[in-house]
Amino acid sequence: MTSRRRTPANGPQSTAKSTPPENSQPSKTTPDDSPEIAVSTSKWTKILVFSSVLLLPYAYLLLFHFDIAGELKRSILINAALSLGGFLLTVKLIPVASRYVIRRNLFGFDINKRGTPQGNVKVPESLGIVIGVVFLVVAILFQHFNFTADSVWLVEYNAALASICFMILLGFVDDVLDVPWRVKLVLPSFAALPLLMAYAGHTTIVIPKPLVSYVGLEVLDLGWIYRLYMGLLAVFCTNSINIHAGINGLEVGQTIVIAAAILIHNIMQIGASIDNPENQQAHAFSIYLVQPFLATSMALLSYNWYPSSVFVGDTYTYFAGMTMAVVGILGHFSETLLIFFAPQVLNFLLSLPQLAGIIPCPRHRLPRFDPQTGLLTGTNDGTLVNFTLRVFGRMSEQSLCIVLLGLQALACCFCFLLRWLLTGWYK
Repeated sequence: MTSRRRTPANGPQSTAKSTPPENSQPSKTTPDDSPEIAVSTSKWTKILVFSSVLLLPYAYLLLFHFDIAGELKRSILINAALSLGGFLLTVKLIPVASRYVIRRNLFGFDINKRGTPQGNVKVPESLGIVIGVVFLVVAILFQHFNFTADSVWLVEYNAALASICFMILLGFVDDVLDVPWRVKLVLPSFAALPLLMAYAGHTTIVIPKPLVSYVGLEVLDLGWIYRLYMGLLAVFCTNSINIHAGINGLEVGQTIVIAAAILIHNIMQIGASIDNPENQQAHAFSIYLVQPFLATSMALLSYNWYPSSVFVGDTYTYFAGMTMAVVGILGHFSETLLIFFAPQVLNFLLSLPQLAGIIPCPRHRLPRFDPQTGLLTGTNDGTLVNFTLRVFGRMSEQSLCIVLLGLQALACCFCFLLRWLLTGWYK
């Protein structure tokens, strides 16, 4: 769900576009006449501060705190350098791609600004396709620097990229065809197939210490049930990002906060696993995918932050959810990942009555916007966005996004606190 009203290519609105009203602007069909889209200085300042707060702890742990083997640290830094190149490339490509998608009638109107001049602006849609393509290019180029032809990790790495690529394709298909939400639920299952088929890791779980005396085992092999769990995790992550949306910057912002938390968790596990090279490599594997994902997402946020000059589309939300599911599965920290996703879990539980059809579910479960004051008011729809407004009262769209991202950061901090408190007692 995103805060826009899509204009399909086939329908009354597209017909009206081909025959514009008397006072409307002529259709922009040539590159020279296409609107330029630029990132404002205020957005760059906010993104710089946002990224610094999230990435400085990770950089400190990587470069100074932990004594990480030179070869491993080198590969992480090479990946970071390629990710920086991906960031710069994404910043350049988004305005170019925006002109093309508008020409193909892939644009929308911001519903949360309806009744104001901004509510009548055509906002280019589905820009997540740019992020996905740049991410794949960076991730594939990195293989040249880190993997050999006989690397045991290469098969799973390529399977992970295949699943992510499949999800990007299905997300873009959804943006273009606007498939029903019931179909959306099963799309990640198909996208996860390459990963599930190539997965060669363990299918065991460690029984929590307080339960060992009751179960009689310290380690339990789940077999095919574990693979089913991995598939369901992919379905949850992709759809939970997709439905926790609706305001400028929320879809990208929440994934950036989670991705930064994943990086910190991975580097902490690498530092704590000096005597376990296999565990170190699993977490390094996760870093190799998360760094380019985070870099390209930050470039997208500089355009998607309030007021958005682009919409990310389901292409990005599906891509983001699948990427984090993949790194959680192959990094063997799916429990931690679910705690990072605590706001998304809460949003899903609030949405369940409407998603199950028990309560009528409108197409856009968005807050009510008052064009006179510019404030949003929460409705009775079951989303965390509306619930937050009902609890804290009316607020602007930008303030609401900041509050929700703050909640996301608190959930990640709580996860680290919980792991620290339970270490040695729980597992």
